[in-house]
Amino acid sequence: MFNAPALVAEITALSDAYEKALGENDLVALDAFFHEGPETVRYGVGENLYGAEEIAAFRRARSGGSPPRKVLRRAITTLGETSAVVSLEFQREGSTRIGRQMQTWVLTDKGWKIIAAHVSLMAERPETSRPAS
Repeated sequence: MFNAPALVAEITALSDAYEKALGENDLVALDAFFHEGPETVRYGVGENLYGAEEIAAFRRARSGGSPPRKVLRRAITTLGETSAVVSLEFQREGSTRIGRQMQTWVLTDKGWKIIAAHVSLMAERPETSRPAS
């Protein structure tokens, strides 16, 4: 049920292609990765986007695209034959903060698409090292 090798390879290739499109700010390719529907959600570092139209509008309004980043670690978990989760850690150029991205991919009649995504930056210190308030 989990992590069929052929599916992991397929999702890995899609994740690599997504990272390439993100780095090149290829808006057409980025739009194509997401499911075209109102149920698609992307939570970003500074925005909550509901539906493919809001996601596409955000990308077009962002000057210069996503800041360049290096992938530090990636975990791919396939769930049966029609869904997968990509969990990724990254670091933006010039920053010491670690970013995180999670994408839920589903197999649709148009191929594999992202139905949910979440991007965040870690706090400067873990919550366990902060004084209690």
